[in-house]
Amino acid sequence: MANRVEAFRLKRPEEIEKMRVSGKILGECLAHLADEVRPGITTLDLDREADTFIRDHGCIPGFLGYQDYPNSLCVSVNDEVVHGIPGPRVIEDGDLVSLDCGLILDGWWADSGLSVACGEASPEVSRLIEVTRESLERGIAAARPGNTIGDIGHAVQTYAEAEGYALVREYVGHGIGRNMHEPPQVPNHGQPGTGNVIKPGYVLAIEPMVNVGGPQVRVLRDGWTVVTVDGKLSCYFEHTVAVTEDGPEVLTLRPSHAVVG
Repeated sequence: MANRVEAFRLKRPEEIEKMRVSGKILGECLAHLADEVRPGITTLDLDREADTFIRDHGCIPGFLGYQDYPNSLCVSVNDEVVHGIPGPRVIEDGDLVSLDCGLILDGWWADSGLSVACGEASPEVSRLIEVTRESLERGIAAARPGNTIGDIGHAVQTYAEAEGYALVREYVGHGIGRNMHEPPQVPNHGQPGTGNVIKPGYVLAIEPMVNVGGPQVRVLRDGWTVVTVDGKLSCYFEHTVAVTEDGPEVLTLRPSHAVVG
């Protein structure tokens, strides 16, 4: 979703604590949704599961109505990169399904996402998921005090490209807090030592989008769904990450029993 320009400020420890609470709920929500992905379920079924889970936990579905987005969840399948609008589409065995969700608790946002295979994954899908997940982990590891935003993008880019994949460049991560989109932008590519110097109190949504083919994407007529131009697979992972004196802390971790990252 497109960034808005909002004032940037570092988050205080007590504010990060509030975001830990919203992030924990979102991590649980996404683990639940990942478990629900199976042949025969529709993308709208998953959206309804997300909306119910969020409301049952006392939160507000953040995506619903955001910049007129019509649902509480984004569900993107196979060559759909991000922002897929849920509807009657039936998910089939072998599909690559990306789930992107956001919620608000007591005014504080959490934003996260993951990709899973429906049923039995092909070797191509399995490898793409693992590389994208590791790309995110490397980006998170670079989100340390004294590093820069460019270090995050460089960590994501160098790993994914070395594995033979392409990074989407038109869509980026972002700061997050009282608003879903706050400065700074967090691209999935970059040069070391460039961009904002990271300090304790930064809270960032880091979200690599990795393509099997080329990096080029386009938006469908619905005005939201982003797809690869060449029709090849795309994969996505995202976490909300707080930067502390001790380094990065993932606020949207899935439960320890979950099989997804």
